[in-house]
Amino acid sequence: MAPAMRSSRLVRPPICAAAAVIVWSYFRLQRHRADAVAMASYRKLAEEAVANMSDMRAEMTKLAEHVDAVEQLMRDVG
Repeated sequence: MAPAMRSSRLVRPPICAAAAVIVWSYFRLQRHRADAVAMASYRKLAEEAVANMSDMRAEMTKLAEHVDAVEQLMRDVG
């Protein structure tokens, strides 16, 4: 019986180590998923910023044309 008990003692540390690796892997996977969600959010934010920037440039061009027209009107009057 002594050899059987000895083999069961040898099995326990690898099982504990395997359980620890599984738990560590699970939390690592969860952290990776959270990072992926955050990166997707930042990517969406960046795309929206680029779209807003192009809209703003178009609006600035339009306003610049209006300012040029007002300046020309002031030159013609004054």
